[in-house]
Amino acid sequence: MAYVCTNCGLEYVKWQGKCDACKEWNKLSAFATKSNTKRDIAENKLNIKYPKRLDEIQAATSKRLLSADAEFNRVLGGGIVPGSLVLLGGEPGIGKSTLLLQVALQLKAVKILYVSGEETEHQIKLRAARLGLSSPNCFLLQECALVQILKHANDLAPTLLVIDSIQTLYAEEEEGVIGSINQIRSCTTRLLDYAKNTDVAIFLIGHINKDGALAGPKLLEHMVDTVLQFEGDKPCLYRMVRTIKNRFGPTSELGIYEMKVSGLHGVTNPSSMLLSGKDYILSGIAIGACLEGTRPLMLEIQSLVTATRYGNPQRNATGYDPRRLNMLLAVLEKRTGVRLHDRDVFLNITGGLRVDDTALDLAICMAIISALKDKVISNFKCFIAEVGLGGELRGVHRMEHRIAEAEKLGFKEVFIAAQHEGFSKAFSIKINLIKNLKELITQLN
Repeated sequence: MAYVCTNCGLEYVKWQGKCDACKEWNKLSAFATKSNTKRDIAENKLNIKYPKRLDEIQAATSKRLLSADAEFNRVLGGGIVPGSLVLLGGEPGIGKSTLLLQVALQLKAVKILYVSGEETEHQIKLRAARLGLSSPNCFLLQECALVQILKHANDLAPTLLVIDSIQTLYAEEEEGVIGSINQIRSCTTRLLDYAKNTDVAIFLIGHINKDGALAGPKLLEHMVDTVLQFEGDKPCLYRMVRTIKNRFGPTSELGIYEMKVSGLHGVTNPSSMLLSGKDYILSGIAIGACLEGTRPLMLEIQSLVTATRYGNPQRNATGYDPRRLNMLLAVLEKRTGVRLHDRDVFLNITGGLRVDDTALDLAICMAIISALKDKVISNFKCFIAEVGLGGELRGVHRMEHRIAEAEKLGFKEVFIAAQHEGFSKAFSIKINLIKNLKELITQLN
């Protein structure tokens, strides 16, 4: 018997309350260890691999499999890599099964094996009918036993294998109930070995716990090649697939989908979706630009500032870090002289997106100033800069890409830090170089 931390995967010989590695409490769970038998040792000797010099190894350039979903290809770094193991996590009912079934049915030229341990073949068939998709090369299997799944996969020889979900699988030779740490670790290890030896791309759907993290040992995320996180509020029509880890491409990529009756549809121009439009004029609104992976997005920042009627002033942020909001409020009050210590401040990032790009600092400050003074900021102005503790504006990376996105969407002016001087590309949009917050507020007044 051994104990493993479900947060970081560190093993212990006895139970203890606090993990020494991640400092989390009550995360250790028991699992049974199995000693190597003579038969296991003999089998391992048959598969001994010897080290090779780096120049002796031929660089393998596997051709990626492109799906019909451009957003899905983007988050994977350019398509599905043969022999890769991809983990897709998200809240229940967010659309994980719908997305992977949709991708599987659109790949009509290759064999797909869709394995479900939670739904019957009839339920999956009904979902496919709702999507309006069909494929003669998509095979459905309702099974939880890993040995049976691998047997059918060997007989069928698919190009893509989908497991829905990893928490429902079990290996008969391993101890522990379905969904336990021991079972998840063993099943993932065997699937990883199968993917690397057969060049079959495997997608695993993973549950999340009440804290929003992927259920099971943290080692699960280290074992797979790619981790995708499905995000979005259920009442909202839009869903985001974010790349958390990717061994075959950039991380922090973002794919945006719109949930419709016929399934998930990729949003080709997410900036226009995140902007509410220019058909009305309100105070407390400013436009900023963030970067998600390699994609620049124009965001509408909404702010509401009201007098505090009782108690301490409220500081609420939706889609943004409340601690950074408090810092920006302190900078505004100290460096520009505005009075905010007796005001309730509410901040909202439209579209249901959660962002942490510091390039939105200036747009957030201007939205708060606009709401405080009840003065409207033109919808054709965009603000892109990081704000320092001294009230100075700092430059951000890939500024040219952000300005190009603003220009494409019809903005007339952009306000950036003064250190950005001279661009390799000529822009038709007016570029204003600003040194600090106080200078910008005075200029807009």
